[in-house]
Amino acid sequence: METGRVEAFSDGVFAIAITLLILAVGIEQSIARGSLKHQLLHLWPAYIAYAVSFLTVGIMWVNHHQIFRHFERVDRPLLLLNILLLMCISFTPFSTRIVADHANSSIDREAAAVLYGLTMTVTAICFFGVWYYGSRRLLRPDTDMREVSGITRSYLPGAPTYALATLIAFVNSIVSLILFGAIAVFYAISSSFFGREPS
Repeated sequence: METGRVEAFSDGVFAIAITLLILAVGIEQSIARGSLKHQLLHLWPAYIAYAVSFLTVGIMWVNHHQIFRHFERVDRPLLLLNILLLMCISFTPFSTRIVADHANSSIDREAAAVLYGLTMTVTAICFFGVWYYGSRRLLRPDTDMREVSGITRSYLPGAPTYALATLIAFVNSIVSLILFGAIAVFYAISSSFFGREPS
């Protein structure tokens, strides 16, 4: 199978998931008592959770296109790996909403951070799995192997970094959530330079 249909289906899942992230700013939160100014300020955890997750999923969408341009075709194992990745992407709005709802709770913040971290860790593992399998079996004949090696090296730290940030939640959940935001910013900056076409 050519990659076009897989990319089109994946684009649809990414689009739906990234749109549903706005539900992190929930109706229950928006009807908090007080003035409008107080209500809007009360939603600050939801704004941050939304922005971090939107940025993260957006970067994954960009990189998803970048890696599939190296594949000549897809086979059944790659389809399965891609479906697992999309399943994780689709779960992101839920974990984002949990963080938005409980970031201010000293009791529940740890569980929310762990859930979000596990979501990102498993997603990173699936993303690397898609790339690693495809780069070993389905590359285009004219692919630059130096670029392939560079992509592999850039994806390797993803899952361990998210896993470390998740473990930190058991010690300090606030630091853990800050690290998730920092990781998103880092990958946003790095993806601006990664995989650009030569001029």
